[in-house]
Amino acid sequence: MPKRPAVLKTSLAASLLLLAGMALAQAPSAQAPLQALPYTPSLDPAAMDKQAEPCEDFYQYACGGWMLNNPIPADQSRWSVYAKMADDNQRYLWGILDKLAQPGGEPRSANQGKLGDYFAACMDEAAVNRLGLQPLQPQLARIQALQSKQELPALLAALHLGNNNPRFFFNLGAGQDFADSSQVIAFAFAGGISLPDRDYYTKQDAKSQRLRQQFLAHVATMFEHLGETPAAARAAARSVLATETALARATLSRVDKRDPYKSFHKMDGRALQSLTPGFDWAAYQQALGLGQGFAVYNVTEPRFFKALDARLKAMSLAELKTYLSWALLSSQAPHLSSELVQQNFEFFGHTLTGAPQLKPRWKRCVELVDAQLGEALGQEFVAHNFSPELKEKTQEMTREIELAMAQSIQGLAWMSEATKTRALAKLHAIVNKVGYPERWRDYSALAVTRGDFLGNVQQGNAFEARRQLAKIGKPLDRGEWGMTPSTVNAYYDAQMNDINFPAAVLQPPLFDPKLDDAPNYGNTGGTIGHELTHGFDDEGRQFDAQGNLKDWWTLKDGKAFEQRAACIVKQYGGYTIVDDIKINSRLTLGEDIADLGGLILAMSAWKAHMASAGKSLEARIDGLTPEQRFFIGYAQWACSNDRPEALRVKAVTDPHSPGRYRVNGLVVNMPEFEKAFACKPGQKMVKPEAQRCKIW
Repeated sequence: MPKRPAVLKTSLAASLLLLAGMALAQAPSAQAPLQALPYTPSLDPAAMDKQAEPCEDFYQYACGGWMLNNPIPADQSRWSVYAKMADDNQRYLWGILDKLAQPGGEPRSANQGKLGDYFAACMDEAAVNRLGLQPLQPQLARIQALQSKQELPALLAALHLGNNNPRFFFNLGAGQDFADSSQVIAFAFAGGISLPDRDYYTKQDAKSQRLRQQFLAHVATMFEHLGETPAAARAAARSVLATETALARATLSRVDKRDPYKSFHKMDGRALQSLTPGFDWAAYQQALGLGQGFAVYNVTEPRFFKALDARLKAMSLAELKTYLSWALLSSQAPHLSSELVQQNFEFFGHTLTGAPQLKPRWKRCVELVDAQLGEALGQEFVAHNFSPELKEKTQEMTREIELAMAQSIQGLAWMSEATKTRALAKLHAIVNKVGYPERWRDYSALAVTRGDFLGNVQQGNAFEARRQLAKIGKPLDRGEWGMTPSTVNAYYDAQMNDINFPAAVLQPPLFDPKLDDAPNYGNTGGTIGHELTHGFDDEGRQFDAQGNLKDWWTLKDGKAFEQRAACIVKQYGGYTIVDDIKINSRLTLGEDIADLGGLILAMSAWKAHMASAGKSLEARIDGLTPEQRFFIGYAQWACSNDRPEALRVKAVTDPHSPGRYRVNGLVVNMPEFEKAFACKPGQKMVKPEAQRCKIW
């Protein structure tokens, strides 16, 4: 399972880990487009370290060979089974886009034309370098022309549309009403910071202070690119940091953001306006083309918007122009000249995450096309790589795992019958989306010009911003996806109450039709179980069968759940990520619950599947029993290598535990593992029965 970043829509969509990746050799330094996806088995004996003792360190046993043979490529901050798979996938998409970009080739559909022209414009680095900052000048000039703060709402509306980036103080978007998931309402989201998390501005340890100094130096250098003197650039950087720090201090922590009640503050336009008396919301929304605004809003962080109002009042007009210029330049730097791209990478890529080299241009262009024309690109991917048979097999596995969860719920000694009835109702209401959307997105309103790279980026930003805003007040589209079909990941959405498996995540080495069922149920089955369990983790359990934020638990059952979750918090809170930094186990709790519950469900479903098919659990393959292959198949999705800088960022921002603990942290709680590998009491992968954690 790659698994699971928390994906968006709101923070309530929980996805697979961040990208991982599996290959036996170092990624080649000189890459070329792929015409077909490469094959790697989902259980690879060469990826193992058979000298390691599985009962002492199962992760090393399952992944030691992979880690040895897969050093981190120079353009990556981490490398993993998922990352390698995503990299291969990008090379395949590169081949598709390169062909579509060739002039005078085969006839192209409208979408294919947009894909090819967008990619061609992105890849024309010489043209981008010739233009330098010229494409950004109209927006920079508009910022400098600001005459009063009363003009700010209209200016922000234009900047939000063209850049679709929360660095411009805040974001206005669409989301399902937490209290009535059938309704789409306006959401006002906090923004305004450039560093990965509020903690980067507030912590006073030596590393944090040094990083802020490095950030100041980076911002100053960027202002020098705008023509400022070194002294003026340093002053501008200090002004930017002061504003971002003030906003960061008023922002919810990542742990608090996992509590949906702390992000649910429904109010009308008058109440929203009262939070920021100095900012005219009606003028802002009119400039967005929304008339006078909407009847109702969810203001995710009212304290932030009060702090924003105070900061706007305190800022001079010159400081405001400085901040907006930084927000514009930093958000668009990846799409400008090579010099600015490199400067942006030096801080946000190298300093923050430790990656030695910038990703090659083709890779950045593929990522951008996938971000802005993802369903059009996904159609091309699906046409060649996703069969009806694969979809049916995934759906069959999902049905089996849902049955295993129903049986698990019915057998829970700690849950009352009343809560069990509601839990089963929610389980049976979950919608399973596999492969790709039933209705493809319409890109006819998105204009793409072959010779205008930054223009295409900003047109794409505006297209998506308007698409989101147009949802407000309209019937909910429950068929919409939050990931593109060519994404190597998966997710659960608590408000939609659906699980989503893009076509790209259902390929080897994750789902491997050439192998026996054991590793497939361990890997893909564990992923399905993981996403299913998200509906019942510490966050997902707060939403009912229709996706409404509603407490459907008895008080006694809710406390019993929290007691069991506390076991997981305690266990994972003892693991070290890097240096002396421990896992923030309240941040990772949802993913840790889903990992454990998902693998338990996958094992139950696998055994039931084998029994119903009359298949033996005795036959060995490569000297491994079926149970051993199940666990190794699970573990090998998590094989990874990480740079220490990336691990430090992960410790603050990532709701997933490191791969080692997503493997070892599970098996110590499963007596089936102890039996499969004949582990003995006292070995590290063995916990006394009374200390094992289990919820579902």
